[in-house]
Amino acid sequence: MLPRLKSYFLSIFVLAISFDIFAEINPHEFIDGKAQEMVNVLKENNELFYSDKDAYENKIKVIFEPIIDFRRVSALVMGKKYYVASSKEQRTKFIQVFKDSLLDTYSETLAQWQDQNIITIFPENDKYEKQVNVKQNLYTSSSVYPIKYTLRRDGDEWKIINIVVNGVNLGLTFRNQFRALADSNNGDMDLTIASWVSDAGFDE
Repeated sequence: MLPRLKSYFLSIFVLAISFDIFAEINPHEFIDGKAQEMVNVLKENNELFYSDKDAYENKIKVIFEPIIDFRRVSALVMGKKYYVASSKEQRTKFIQVFKDSLLDTYSETLAQWQDQNIITIFPENDKYEKQVNVKQNLYTSSSVYPIKYTLRRDGDEWKIINIVVNGVNLGLTFRNQFRALADSNNGDMDLTIASWVSDAGFDE
């Protein structure tokens, strides 16, 4: 009787772990959880954006920084031509510069949309490939803004590799900006990275 009881509880334990793992790797549930966490932060700290902008942006960064694959995204932004032409040190420096610019742009954009409510669109099919798009609608008091995250699976983790907000493709926009800046600097990577300022061009 005792061995059977142990076997029963062991089966329940393994099943519980399996469900927990599934929840962790489901990209829609993953992004939805982060989005709702972000909405709560925005609503609770709305006035902070005007009194202490850096503190406000840091609250957003805490949520999004760990779930974005900045190394991969930075490489895509640089493009093959300039990525190959740059040194390891230059790539590392650009990752940090780009990280700050992306998080600043995204947090500033969200702050401008008051009374946010984000709804994630869950698919009927829960089978996922290595790369998947997660779509959301951000509702404000006056408008609806579509958001699309492109995620890539790395082991049991999902990482964001691109974001499209209200029709603005951040990855493509930043890549075009980097290429134009690098071309104007005659391919000087140090000067290009030092003068990098993102401008995603969001319009409400």
